[in-house]
Amino acid sequence: MAEIIRRVANELKNHAHFTLFGALTGIIIMLVLIFGNFLPQVSPVSKNIFYILHPTHVLLSALVTTTLYIKYGKRKIWLAILIGYTGSIGIATISDSIIPYLGEILLDLPNPGVHIGFIEEPLLTNIPAFIGILIGYYLKGTTKFPHAGHVLISTWASLFHIIMALGVTVNWIQTIGIFIFLFLAVWLPCCTSDIVYPLLFPRKTKL
Repeated sequence: MAEIIRRVANELKNHAHFTLFGALTGIIIMLVLIFGNFLPQVSPVSKNIFYILHPTHVLLSALVTTTLYIKYGKRKIWLAILIGYTGSIGIATISDSIIPYLGEILLDLPNPGVHIGFIEEPLLTNIPAFIGILIGYYLKGTTKFPHAGHVLISTWASLFHIIMALGVTVNWIQTIGIFIFLFLAVWLPCCTSDIVYPLLFPRKTKL
């Protein structure tokens, strides 16, 4: 357990600035869309944008999760596939769909919807997951750039999920609430997927 905690702390430290940057970009995009009065133009196409960003998030999540397992694990292909798939499909769904949906309900947004990618668009989510696993299996521990991309894409996917639920305007209370749920949707699941989850399985004693 102490070894796992040390690994997690080290990876969190190495990736913290990527996560912070990704979350900030999402906040900036949301502010521009809301206060620049672009929501009426963006809202009708937000679902299409979501289904570009969400599969991309799944691919990058599978890549990073698998890579980090391989970095500390024994390169068992069946376990790499299991960890990469559950760590991407499962946690990306929580990040991009479940947490934003809960925010939409609690904030009483006009058009809430859960939009589970692997149910609504199974090919668009499952194929990227397996591509990410394959790449991650042979990447041999290089996770910083994919994690940075993963955080950025996750932020934007969560954002456009929320935008699907918005009307053409949003009040200050809803804006603050969206800030909170956007942070939660990015920080907790992405760090869990990329860092905590794959480190629960390896048994190497030498890092």
